[in-house]
Amino acid sequence: MIIKDFIPFTGEHCETTAMGNLLSHAGVRLSEPLLFGIGEGLGFIYWDMKGMEFPFIGGRIKPDELTARIASRLNVTLTMQETASVTKAWSNIKANIDRDFPVGLKLDCYHLDYFTNKIHFAAHYVAMYGYDDEFAYMIDTSQQGGKVRTRLETLALARNEKGSMSSKNRSFAIEKTNDIPPLAPVIRASISSNAYQYLNPPIRNIGLKGIEKMSAEILKWPSRSQNMAHDLCLTALLMEKGGTGGAFFRNLYRDFLKESMEICGDSKIERAYLSFIEIASLWNEVSTCIDKAGMTGQIDNLNQASKLLLHIAQKEKEAMELLTGL
Repeated sequence: MIIKDFIPFTGEHCETTAMGNLLSHAGVRLSEPLLFGIGEGLGFIYWDMKGMEFPFIGGRIKPDELTARIASRLNVTLTMQETASVTKAWSNIKANIDRDFPVGLKLDCYHLDYFTNKIHFAAHYVAMYGYDDEFAYMIDTSQQGGKVRTRLETLALARNEKGSMSSKNRSFAIEKTNDIPPLAPVIRASISSNAYQYLNPPIRNIGLKGIEKMSAEILKWPSRSQNMAHDLCLTALLMEKGGTGGAFFRNLYRDFLKESMEICGDSKIERAYLSFIEIASLWNEVSTCIDKAGMTGQIDNLNQASKLLLHIAQKEKEAMELLTGL
């Protein structure tokens, strides 16, 4: 069973790409940067708990929130399903695809047949558009061209995995729609809300304060790591190529602001867009410094990254303060 007339939506980030496929099939065709921005996707988290081998850093809001906010802002009907039953989980998928509705899936990419770099990450998203007796057919940002297939048994393992950021066989679908609200007010509300949340984090390791925390903590990474070359180079790689669109999601937000400026015609959005051109470049420099520190073991590169992070924190603060009043 392959959905008729399914045209893949390709993107850089897994959650926005999954939603892009569902929305596009439902008749809502927006760019990936617009989806990321409307979903209030920009964020930051520095997470380091007892028992973790190495700190985790993220450049966006929590998993699942992006999907929910996109649907809410665009006023589309999002049906979200979770179950502890593998049998019921498959039934949920099949019921949608048999009605010609693609399905978004949240899963652990470790188990998928086409993933050769076996790392557990339970907040990966794909869009599934078909199946047969052996395989599931999906769109996944991790593979060039997007179209992939995995065996049904490995898909079941990936969906049912436990651990950090996992969900109980979560799937979601969108009913077909003809109308969405005018984009300009949707964009303004999304930008303003995202900026406010970013500037007012509930705890010190999120948002602006999280970047400042990373600036201090990054100097401790050599003593924190058991394998500095692996940990630092992997961190830098994920910041640039781990589905972030480059520059730790700042490229996506920069491009969102550019499109928003053209739609809304607001001078504040234009000024913030110009700031994010520089901010994205600064994040590129941070990841380069972290990568060099991993490859060479030279701490000076981490000192430079620490200084850059403080500069980024100030630049993002100024840009987001511009946007809170929209």
